[in-house]
Amino acid sequence: MIRINLLPHRELARKRRKENFQVALAFSALLGGVLAGVIYLGYQASLSSQSSTNQILSGEIAKLESQIKDIAGLESEIAALRARQQAVEDLQSDRNLPVHLLTELVNQLPDGVFISKMSQTDRVVTINGTAQSNERVSEFLRNLGNNTPWFTKPELIEIVASTMSLSPREQKRVYNFAISVKLVRASEAEKVSAGVAHGSSAPAQPPKPSQP
Repeated sequence: MIRINLLPHRELARKRRKENFQVALAFSALLGGVLAGVIYLGYQASLSSQSSTNQILSGEIAKLESQIKDIAGLESEIAALRARQQAVEDLQSDRNLPVHLLTELVNQLPDGVFISKMSQTDRVVTINGTAQSNERVSEFLRNLGNNTPWFTKPELIEIVASTMSLSPREQKRVYNFAISVKLVRASEAEKVSAGVAHGSSAPAQPPKPSQP
């Protein structure tokens, strides 16, 4: 009977399998490292691209903010220029306000009302005078509020009854009053006057003939 010793052959096979496993393990580790490196480089490239895009966007945003500031500054300058222009126009148009003030007071003053004193603060005019009756003062207030575009918001400050000596034997009852009224700017009054004139100048429609 022949006996064969297989121990060396088995050890060689086991050694080969172990070597093959180690080679496969090393290849897997190498492949994993390569894949990890590729993924890392991809992430780095993506981050670099995003960072570059963010820098470009930040630069554009800074430019837009600077342009917005410039536009806001221009708008404020335009508003200031318009305000100055309006102020100059108001001053030019208000040069004749005293003339309009006296003319309108004469036109709206009823019979039996006399002005003794007049003062002006800004565009508020205070009128002191004497009237023959309360009705005359009321009529004066209505005229100032309704019949002229140069005055607005007339208010009666006070009215006091007193007596006036016409002769040593004759006395008459009168009413001393104080009225405040706001003087309208010339540009605004002229617009109102133009609108009223345009409305009154519209031709009236002729009446239609009646049907038989």
